[in-house]
Amino acid sequence: MNPWDTAENAASLPDLDVYWLENAQVSKCFLGQNSGFKPENDDDLVAVDLLIASGRVVRVEPAASTDERLEPIFDMEGGQVWPCFVDLHTHIDKGHIWPRKPNPDGTFMGALESVGQDREARWTAEDVRARMDFSLRCAYAHGTRALRTHLDSSPPQHTISWPVFAALRDEWAGRIDLQAVTILGLEMMQPGIGDEIVDTVVAHQGILGAVTYPQDGMEERLRWMVAMADRYGLDLDFHVDETLDPDVLSLEAIAEVVSETGYSGTVTCGHCCSLSVQEEATLDRVLGKVAKANLSIVSLPMCNLYLQDRAADRTPRRRGVTLLHELKARGIRVSIASDNTRDPFYGYGDMDGLEVFTQAARIAHLDRPIGDWPLSITDTPAAVMGLEAPARIEANAPVDLVLFKGRGFSELLSRPQKDRIVLRDGKPIDTTLPDYRELDHLMEGGL
Repeated sequence: MNPWDTAENAASLPDLDVYWLENAQVSKCFLGQNSGFKPENDDDLVAVDLLIASGRVVRVEPAASTDERLEPIFDMEGGQVWPCFVDLHTHIDKGHIWPRKPNPDGTFMGALESVGQDREARWTAEDVRARMDFSLRCAYAHGTRALRTHLDSSPPQHTISWPVFAALRDEWAGRIDLQAVTILGLEMMQPGIGDEIVDTVVAHQGILGAVTYPQDGMEERLRWMVAMADRYGLDLDFHVDETLDPDVLSLEAIAEVVSETGYSGTVTCGHCCSLSVQEEATLDRVLGKVAKANLSIVSLPMCNLYLQDRAADRTPRRRGVTLLHELKARGIRVSIASDNTRDPFYGYGDMDGLEVFTQAARIAHLDRPIGDWPLSITDTPAAVMGLEAPARIEANAPVDLVLFKGRGFSELLSRPQKDRIVLRDGKPIDTTLPDYRELDHLMEGGL
């Protein structure tokens, strides 16, 4: 039998403690200690059989290595198996406000103004909680096991959104590991109001973050943030250079400050769009500093493609996506993530890690070869988040997996794979997505 036989799957898999997934294809990069297996095609996919027991991978064997097996067998028929997704950069507090507050012109400034107006008028605890929970249910159904969200934290919103997040983190424990980061202007990161923000992060076990851009005192404020993070044992996560203006390059300042201070926590920098418009000499200098400072970069291809290089009655010329290949070639950790969902910064999206990877592969040419790029939405962000369990498929790994009918990447990335099966602790979950109509009462008729 195969796992997509609805009747057999519903009747058997949920009650099984031990079973085989046979004839599966797995990206070589996911195999960890079994990475010596030889791919049989240009997609770097390895045909394997997986023995599952008590929610763990017990054995990984080359496909069809034995004919005698007593445990129930589910034939994947060449379908791919992935670890569950890890979404390193999202904004679930903004999610799903587009129907009531769309971006008037699709620009970055239009998004800032629309979100600011909506936040001031409507972001009560009840509103934020309902939209955040809706996003988490989408992510979970698609196969996400860990997620980091940035929370708008300009006062007084920090007193509303952070307690809501903390409550949701507890409610979702065991399903999605949640982390949160402050997002507000770097100018607020100084003694006084900055201390209140740091206290909020510490109280809620969060991550300290800000939006960086050239300004008087930028390095001083960055040093203050690093000092606060060092004092309280916090990681740092910045929104960086979300523009195609080549004169905006605060990434270099972050790298310099981190190196100068000797800060040893994890520093993540999102967007970094202006790298894509720098000259080679500048790139060589800046990427060298980023590598030296051990910064991690997360790219948000869908949102950046949506906002960057937008002007009325003009076709965009530039993609706005940072230099994924060049960063990776320097040994810098590179992740991709979903970013915004149905809000003025990105009017679409559904918290689906496969969609993120599919669009990134098309936008940033993460193919020919695919190689280990699937790690950018799984194991690499898991390491950045410091998750206890890596996102790999190897002996003793948890069975938090997504099963796809798609075989090669041409099949996998050509359709949404709506019939995917998500296994958590070895058992299939309900992958029914929540209905947008659940949010109608928050939209005041603006659909």
